Amino acid sequence: MADWFDETLHDDYRQGLRIDRVLYQSNDGLQDLIVFENARFGRVLCLDGVVQTTEGDEFVYHEMLTHVPILAHGRVEDVLIVGGGDGGMAREVLKHPAVRPVMVEIDPDVVEFSKQHLPRLSNGAFDDPRLELVIADGCRFVKETEKRFDVVIVDSTDPIGPGEVLFTAEFYADCKRCLKPGGVVVTQNGVPFVQGGEITDSYRRLGESFADVHFFRAAIPTYQGGDMAFGWASDDPDPRRQSVEVIEARFADAGIETRYYTPDLHVASFALPRTIKDLMR
Repeated sequence: MADWFDETLHDDYRQGLRIDRVLYQSNDGLQDLIVFENARFGRVLCLDGVVQTTEGDEFVYHEMLTHVPILAHGRVEDVLIVGGGDGGMAREVLKHPAVRPVMVEIDPDVVEFSKQHLPRLSNGAFDDPRLELVIADGCRFVKETEKRFDVVIVDSTDPIGPGEVLFTAEFYADCKRCLKPGGVVVTQNGVPFVQGGEITDSYRRLGESFADVHFFRAAIPTYQGGDMAFGWASDDPDPRRQSVEVIEARFADAGIETRYYTPDLHVASFALPRTIKDLMR
């Protein structure tokens, strides 16, 4: 029988991926890390029993969390990426020629590990001179930096363990502090069907600092439940209300290529089912 990786994020719901070949595995007593190949999803990175990313569908996550805020804003020059050590978010941000991204990653080993074992995710992003890579605590960076950004992308793990601080009201307030007027913050916010509490918590905490708080969605097979939510926060409601025609024009001007993102999908992603709206309280 083939070996299988059974994800253990939830007590009452599991999904498995067949392990065709283990490429790397370590357990130092603090975390359990494995990278393996799967015929459908390519290389798969898992940490402490939870799938973090796969080559097969990472583009959905990275494209939506990048191009939605950048094209909705329309005049982006400076982008802050908090986390994102695998380089996938930087890869997508760098598709916009006029954008100068700063990426803040707390662990340099994550970057080096990703370069070695998941090079397709960054696809050369770490060699681009426009990318400023800062090895630092993201929470401290947004609290202290004198730089100001048009968009802040929070590419975090789930709100358990080290990633929990990136879901706090204090962190969101500090993100707002380093935004330019009219700026946008977007966040990874889990799968509402099985992580509904995260929607409620983020909605309340973001609402302490921002006038316009909402969510947008994408279908990502890797993550249990599939229908993933991203947090959206700004003091200006106009960016998320742009028409398809406006987004189409900006997308054409940017001259970028995507595999999942389209202007139609961009606008539709802000439409929320009643189940999610009921969690926004």
